[in-house]
Amino acid sequence: MEKKVYGADEIKQILGIGRSKTYMFLDEVYRKKSPFRVIKIGKIYRVPKESFDKWLDGEAEE
Repeated sequence: MEKKVYGADEIKQILGIGRSKTYMFLDEVYRKKSPFRVIKIGKIYRVPKESFDKWLDGEAEE
């Protein structure tokens, strides 16, 4: 079964940024609900792959 979400560590590696910057960025995206979806469960962030990959590829989210 293919994973449908990225964790914070995966986002950190993909973007090539530090841990604290990753969490600050994910929290900001979670609050704005843009430019991609972020799901927050307690202190854990999960990012749906499809939404993030579209943003990374430059495709606008509706």
